[in-house]
Amino acid sequence: MTQVAGSPRSLLRAPAGRNRGGMLPAVRAEWIKLRTASGPGWLLLACAVVTITVSSTVVAVEKCSSASCAVDTTKVSLTGVQVGQAAVAILGVMVIGGEYATGMVRITLTALPWRGVVLAAKAVAVAAVTAAAGIIAVLGSLLAGRIFLPGNGFTAAHGFMPLSLGNGTTLRAAVGSVLYLMLVALFSLGIATAVRDTAAAIAIAAGLMYVVPGVSSLVLAPTWQHRVDQAAPMNAGLAIQSTTNLGKLPVGPWAGLGVLAAWTVAALLSGWLLLRLRDA
Repeated sequence: MTQVAGSPRSLLRAPAGRNRGGMLPAVRAEWIKLRTASGPGWLLLACAVVTITVSSTVVAVEKCSSASCAVDTTKVSLTGVQVGQAAVAILGVMVIGGEYATGMVRITLTALPWRGVVLAAKAVAVAAVTAAAGIIAVLGSLLAGRIFLPGNGFTAAHGFMPLSLGNGTTLRAAVGSVLYLMLVALFSLGIATAVRDTAAAIAIAAGLMYVVPGVSSLVLAPTWQHRVDQAAPMNAGLAIQSTTNLGKLPVGPWAGLGVLAAWTVAALLSGWLLLRLRDA
């Protein structure tokens, strides 16, 4: 598995004195590590390519033959986010998990002993690069929907207008999907900081995002399944993509994204606390 690692020499270039503990030098150091390692770039590319590919495939086969089609075309066009998020989750894990695996975390904390600043700098860097990849992925997915869906029967005659960011609900779904990917990456960063093991962090993140909702849908009664959908990070967070039948959702779009944000804050706070209390 690809590990994120930067140059030890670059880590030790932090300015001396009071600026040594500042955010700007720390973020710069994290950016150098992300930019000079091959793993992050490939993961970000994978996020964009996989998201657009899956979304394009789904909208290419989705059909509508009458005015009674009950399809949320925006949400369908963003289906690939559910798959592409795996790449940014792995990125969030590897940003610190790779340093623990190689022992480079000791160099990082020697160069910058303020551990809260280290974690915050990693979070800023991860959020920034994920946002860039997420914007490309989301815009590419919506473009695929705009191109393919009208030819599959999703026309004005059937009550469907071409996808456009000028539509308020589509814009909300697009912006929310980018925020969703950022939160997934930060959620995974927090988990990896807490457990300090790459494989375990990926397993925990994947389990909470994919496995728990899937298993619960098979074994729980509808009432309890509804509650899981309201609380599970992926199920709740992806409500932000919905643009129709909002009253039937287990949780509203922005409220659902808020649930994922709460999971992310909890993971980062846990990681920060354990980072402070434990030896490197």
